[in-house]
Amino acid sequence: MNKFCLITNRSKDADLELTNEIIAYMTMHQKDCVCITSTEVIPPGTDCILVLGGDGTIIQAADIVCGLEIPLLGINLGTLGFLAEIEKNQVWAALDCLFADKYSIEERIMLKGVLVNDNTSEYLGVALNDIVISRSNFSKIINISIYVNGELADSYRGDGVIASTPTGSTGYSLSSGGPVVKPDADILVLTPICPHTLGTRSIVISSNDSVSIQINENKTSDQEGAVAVLDGKLTRELIAGDSIHITKALEKTRMVKINHVEFFEVLRKKIGQGGEKR
Repeated sequence: MNKFCLITNRSKDADLELTNEIIAYMTMHQKDCVCITSTEVIPPGTDCILVLGGDGTIIQAADIVCGLEIPLLGINLGTLGFLAEIEKNQVWAALDCLFADKYSIEERIMLKGVLVNDNTSEYLGVALNDIVISRSNFSKIINISIYVNGELADSYRGDGVIASTPTGSTGYSLSSGGPVVKPDADILVLTPICPHTLGTRSIVISSNDSVSIQINENKTSDQEGAVAVLDGKLTRELIAGDSIHITKALEKTRMVKINHVEFFEVLRKKIGQGGEKR
C-alpha cells in the first residue's frame, strides 16, 4: 500500500498529535497521506483509510466509503474499540505491515433499509451495524409486526426491534439480549427491544432473507411516534402504516486485518467474556 487517507475523531485526538505523527511517519517512508473530514471527498487511488477514534468513528467511516471498496483500518482511541484492529501502542508496527503488504482483508456485510408506505418506497441508506426501529415518544410503546420473506414471524408491543448484522451483534443487539455472532457469519439477527410479552426472543435468519418491519396502529392513535435509525443516525420518523424493508446490501465494508487475533479472544478482552474484567 502506498496511498493513504486519515479520518480522525477530533474529540479523541483533539490537537491532532497522533494524526500528525502518522502523516510524518508515512512521509518519511515516501507514502502519500492526507487527512480529511467526513464531508470531504476521498482522493482517487486511495489504498487504505486509517480511522482514528472508536467504534462510532469506524461506523461513520464505513458510511463515507460505502461503494468505494476501500479497506478501513481502525486505530482505537476510544474505550471499547471492538471494531478497531489496532491499539495506540501498535500503530507503528501496523504501518510497517501495511507498507510491506503484510495484511489480509475481511469483508463485512451491510444492511439496506427502504421505507415503504402506500405503494411508494424511499431508499434510506445502508448500515454496517444495525437498523433500529424504536419509539420516539418516552411515554408510549409501539405496536409492530415482523415479516420474513412475507411470512409473519412475530407481532408485539414494546420499544422496538433491532435488525443487526454479525458486526453489530456485539453492540445494541447484545445489550438488548441478542446473541453474539462471528463477523464472518452470513446471517442477520432480529432482536426485540423491551417487548411486552414473555415469549418474544431474538430471531436468527439468513442474510438472503427479506425482512419487513411494519408499524401498526394503537387503539388510541395512528401517530405511533416511531423512528428508523441506521447505524445510530436518525433517518426517518414513522407513523402507523409505514414499513421498513431490510435486506442485505450489495455494498460491503472491507476491514484490514493485521493481528489475526481470534474473534473470541477479542471478545473476552473487550467485553469481559470468560470472567475477565470489562
